[in-house]
Amino acid sequence: MSERGWDLVGAPNARDLGGLVGVDGRRVRPGVLIRTPALGRLADEDLPVLAKLGPACVVDLRDRSEIVVAPPDRLPGEPTVVHLPVHDAEHPVFTYVSAVLLGHDLGAYAALAEQGTPAAMAAIYRWFVTGASARESFGAAVRLAAEARNLPLVYHCSAGKDRTGWLTVLLLSALGVDEAAIRADYLANNALTESLREVLLEAMRRRQPGLDVGAVRPVLEAREDYFDAAYGEVRRVHGSFGAYLRDGLGITDDVVAALRAHLLE
Repeated sequence: MSERGWDLVGAPNARDLGGLVGVDGRRVRPGVLIRTPALGRLADEDLPVLAKLGPACVVDLRDRSEIVVAPPDRLPGEPTVVHLPVHDAEHPVFTYVSAVLLGHDLGAYAALAEQGTPAAMAAIYRWFVTGASARESFGAAVRLAAEARNLPLVYHCSAGKDRTGWLTVLLLSALGVDEAAIRADYLANNALTESLREVLLEAMRRRQPGLDVGAVRPVLEAREDYFDAAYGEVRRVHGSFGAYLRDGLGITDDVVAALRAHLLE
């Protein structure tokens, strides 16, 4: 196991948030907050690693439409599984990402490619901030993390970078981690998934000759433009991140205090 990564063959961007510096110089406790992609692709050798963590709760941010077409999560033990879907039915990005990861025919997503996936991704990050269902699910997930009975907490979406990434932003912000460190954790996805990303793209080239890989790559990457789109929306709508947590997500001072008490050393 690396310093923060969990060295999971089937989830290369899984990592422990432990060690990041929060409020008053207190570090996030190791082994209490683990971000991952969907766990259906875990290899047999991954299961003992996750079992050693002993997750008490697993938060799944995927919509049911994503879950039913994906391999079932492989979970050691009997953690509580909570489904808090962050999904915009009017926007095809999440379905598109799932289709890419599962190797499905992308012909049905031509409209998204024409729209320009970087723009579509930035739009969905802004929706994370303002969408009613997104605010409800993200707020509920943060409140779950504030309860000691749910720790260690594992949380994931499909790819483990967008919805999982934004929930990580929320948790770390509430813990007082500075924006530069939060951004670095978000962008770490790219180096961790580089090999997997290229394998996926090459397989898609072979299966679908003529596929515009340039239209696919943006949905497989974490980009600063996406991060900045969400942060810009926070500031436009709420003025500050603290106000967003309070007014947008209903994260009270008591919840913030509980998060810091349970998750910081």
